[in-house]
Amino acid sequence: MKKMLSLAALLAVVAYATPASAELKFGGDAGIRMRTQFGDINRGTQEDDVTYQYRIRLKAAADLGSGYFFKTMLMNEEGNIAGGWQSVGYGNHEAITVDISNFYFGRMMQDSHYMMGRIPLNSFNNPILDLSLYPMQALDTPVFNINFDRGYGANYGTKIGDGDLNATILVLDNEAGRASTLHTDTDGLFNDGYGVHLSYKTTIGDVTIEPQIVTVLTETDIWDQTKVATAFTYNALQGYAPAATDVTFARKVTPWTLGATASMPVGDELKLTGSAFYTFCDDGDADYHATLLRLKGEYGPFMAWVDYNPAEDKKTGTEYSNTFVWAQYKYNVYESAAGSFTLQPTLRWLTTAEDGNDAVTDKSTLRAELWATVSF
Repeated sequence: MKKMLSLAALLAVVAYATPASAELKFGGDAGIRMRTQFGDINRGTQEDDVTYQYRIRLKAAADLGSGYFFKTMLMNEEGNIAGGWQSVGYGNHEAITVDISNFYFGRMMQDSHYMMGRIPLNSFNNPILDLSLYPMQALDTPVFNINFDRGYGANYGTKIGDGDLNATILVLDNEAGRASTLHTDTDGLFNDGYGVHLSYKTTIGDVTIEPQIVTVLTETDIWDQTKVATAFTYNALQGYAPAATDVTFARKVTPWTLGATASMPVGDELKLTGSAFYTFCDDGDADYHATLLRLKGEYGPFMAWVDYNPAEDKKTGTEYSNTFVWAQYKYNVYESAAGSFTLQPTLRWLTTAEDGNDAVTDKSTLRAELWATVSF
């Protein structure tokens, strides 16, 4: 960590000292949160708990001139699947590392742009990849929490008519990097999972609409979030991978996911956003479909949304019904040109129901959180 900070300081000095160098900017945020949870579906009979967590994200950006840029973000990812939030360990002992979470470079032009690398996915605000990759339980932002909201790929966007068209190619599943011994068929030029995300965003009057589609070009694995959250382990050489438990819901399939989001202002402060996405797959050993519906409201410092995610696995005759509520109030304690300090009380409520094999399982998780965050 000391070497990284020293390097950052050296880069900053060089940026100011050399007229021909790129313009470098550094920033980020650091936060702590207290989480009280009841009925946690992933912890067996140990239902109630208080967890203390922290997160630091360091960001750097370089303006290379003529629209060329480079951006990166460093965050703690080792040993946690919680969007970078690290829990305080037993005896106040835990691994604290800083990893290159994303980095990407490209060029911004007047009517178009392109970028490539480990790019951010904006999955917190756009749940289409949540449904595509975790269809039977697509709620509680799994791509943001489990995949750290980034993927390896390339994006191109251009203005067409009154709207913006975006195309992103992503490596959804790198079979050759699998550390598990459960599956060995990883050889082959096109054995990795390549996906394409297409979207077109335009405004009609006061309404902004964005139809989208995600399709898989080759074949990819689809994940079971309830198993990923408990079974993934960290290997220093191979990264995150299931060591002994199969966390896949379906293997080597080509699902389609499509839908749209629409948002509009209501009055002076209220903004409403609706999302509707549908995914389906009838491919090999998989036959399923799922829907995700979201209604989101933003009113000044208050934000809340409710998700509904019904799904069916026709191969096993199992039906799923999931509901999720997120509510958060952001209070600005201090704000200036140099940064800000905020407090955010948050409520997260997840209910799941599984009906199949002559059994019905209902579970729920209620989390009350308090975030304290400084941005700089």
